[in-house]
Amino acid sequence: MKSFKGIGMLIIVNILIMVTLIISANVLIYYILPMFGIDVTGSFEARQLTFAAVFGFGGAFIALWTSKWWAKRGNKMQQVINPSTAKEKLVYETVEALAQRAGIKMPEVWVYWDDVPNAFATGPSRNNSMVAVSSGLATNLTDAELKAVLAHEVGHIANGDMVATTLLQGLMNTVVYFVASMLARLIASAIARGEQPSHMVYMVVSIVLQIMLSFLAAIVVCAYSRKREYKADAYAADALGAESMISALQKIDTMSRQSVEWQERESREDALATMKIYAAHGGIKGLFATHPPIEDRIAALRNRR
Repeated sequence: MKSFKGIGMLIIVNILIMVTLIISANVLIYYILPMFGIDVTGSFEARQLTFAAVFGFGGAFIALWTSKWWAKRGNKMQQVINPSTAKEKLVYETVEALAQRAGIKMPEVWVYWDDVPNAFATGPSRNNSMVAVSSGLATNLTDAELKAVLAHEVGHIANGDMVATTLLQGLMNTVVYFVASMLARLIASAIARGEQPSHMVYMVVSIVLQIMLSFLAAIVVCAYSRKREYKADAYAADALGAESMISALQKIDTMSRQSVEWQERESREDALATMKIYAAHGGIKGLFATHPPIEDRIAALRNRR
């Protein structure tokens, strides 16, 4: 029953987001832009580009703004406010010290119940974020290794990775929507052979093209995601030393591959994959991997010394 309730909430939220974006696009096209002498109501290309930008960037930023909310509801979590155990105190005080070092507001600290060792950071801004660690990570890593992982996650926040990724995703979404609309219009017109193009044909072709182009856009986003993992590793190495980060990566990799639960997850999409310290390597020689291979990350850390 709880899962059906969650699915219902997701559907309702997405419907509200879609309605909001449609209203926003129409207000922009028919009211705001004309106030500045910009009239795109008669131009198919300009109108489609405006819609594409509103949907592309609007959807990406709504996902960013609600990222903490979704993360908390996607995992069984407990916020650490007044640490009651030695591990909780270590996690809380480490995040606090790292936040002070980075000059950012203290992120929320959460622990989620999962035997698979992992951690992630998310949030709409550097000063409105959260860091979460799994129970498996907190239990099995040494204090030095755990601190290194926390430094990696705070590094994502300090580097503004969430906002930068959202901007890139918004740009890719806009390109996908716009190019698909333009190509669909040409194809629909060619099929009509001089007659009025069928709206149904246009819609079907547009959806197919959006799906195809989305795969190409995903390659770009994943490449950036891999790049930011190297930067977060380097941030942790600068803050606490490369050896602790290397040791943590090696242990997480070994433990994850031995975990039946992780092996099951590797075969399906993980909505939080880009935010975690560890994720599956992806297919087609890593083109769709959000994280570089562990051996490459370790090699990059060793080359810093």
